[in-house]
Amino acid sequence: MAVQWALVCHGIITTLVIVSFLCGQWPIFQGTFIERIHNFITFGAYDYFLRFVGWVCGDRGMNAVLSVEYYCCYRSNPTLQIFYLAILSTTYYFIVTSSFVYIPNYYLGEIHRYISILAVSVGVVLFLLTSFSDPGTVTEKNVSQYISAYPYDDVIYSEKECSTCKIWKPARSKHCSVCDRCVARFDHHCGWMNNCIGERNTRHFFLCLYGAIAIIFILASRLKEMRIIHILTVYYGVENSIRGLAPHLAQWLLSSYNTQILLMVFLAIVSLLMAAFFGYHAKLCFTNTTTNETYKWQDHISLQRKINEAKVGAAALKASISGLNSESKPPESKWKSYFRRSPLRDAEAVVTKNIYDKGVVHNLCEIVFPYSTRSSFVQAKEKSG
Repeated sequence: MAVQWALVCHGIITTLVIVSFLCGQWPIFQGTFIERIHNFITFGAYDYFLRFVGWVCGDRGMNAVLSVEYYCCYRSNPTLQIFYLAILSTTYYFIVTSSFVYIPNYYLGEIHRYISILAVSVGVVLFLLTSFSDPGTVTEKNVSQYISAYPYDDVIYSEKECSTCKIWKPARSKHCSVCDRCVARFDHHCGWMNNCIGERNTRHFFLCLYGAIAIIFILASRLKEMRIIHILTVYYGVENSIRGLAPHLAQWLLSSYNTQILLMVFLAIVSLLMAAFFGYHAKLCFTNTTTNETYKWQDHISLQRKINEAKVGAAALKASISGLNSESKPPESKWKSYFRRSPLRDAEAVVTKNIYDKGVVHNLCEIVFPYSTRSSFVQAKEKSG
């Protein structure tokens, strides 16, 4: 029993470390312990490791580690792509070897073996499409079409030249330092895909959570077929309630199906993360916003609030000075001053208007059918040529 619980704790800790390392920078984890673990793994532990290497191997060893870091983190490379495919293939291998023997069962039919293959295949195809498709590279030949498609809002985007590519930057584009190119409707650079997520490949950026649900049904089917609850309540006198049955069911599952339990916990956690990630990007798609623009709007709002607060402070100082110079006035009613709106509350209000948000239907059409794939874009390109 102790070995089984140690195995479960090991699986949970491993999953937590993997999730924190891979997903700790996601916006949904800001300010949480996941982000703190991520910062320790990526910065704190690495800093201690770098000092240790410098102490043992000197400058030569430290330079070698820094060269590997530069290649893995700041240059386009397939390291995370290989790691992702290894995780996917290993997980599916354990699912096939440990769970397929119980299909078909009370809840799942034979077809679920083939559905799982189809689900994994679709995931791999979407992964490859996102990884190797053009995200929407801006060049001298198509820059005028992208400028026409995405007008400047003069708030977070204004006319300016890319200092690296030496071409005009269309609104919503950004120069990726890793890929070394300007990308239209830039969302972010994804290390897992070794590619930017931009105008042309955002539509491929999806995943599903079929595996965890299928394993749950496999375990539920084994409980039903082996009549575990009936045996516990009739022959062992266990109370027929969740509180009474839960410890015994957990002990039986961990002793008989520990591999499936670990897979189910791992897939369930990953599925929740992917669901949250999908929800975040679905919101971006519905509002026609990108991750890059989210940070730009945050910086703009923060700057405007500081400017407004400075204006309010200057106005208050001017009013107090003029009040000292003017003749004494009767004191203001306490009730009136209590209900009066604070000027700082007005300073916090910053008006934001996303001119690219044209309704859910139009926004989704822009994702599914990017401007650069439409005939009007090609015709405009031919005319400009």
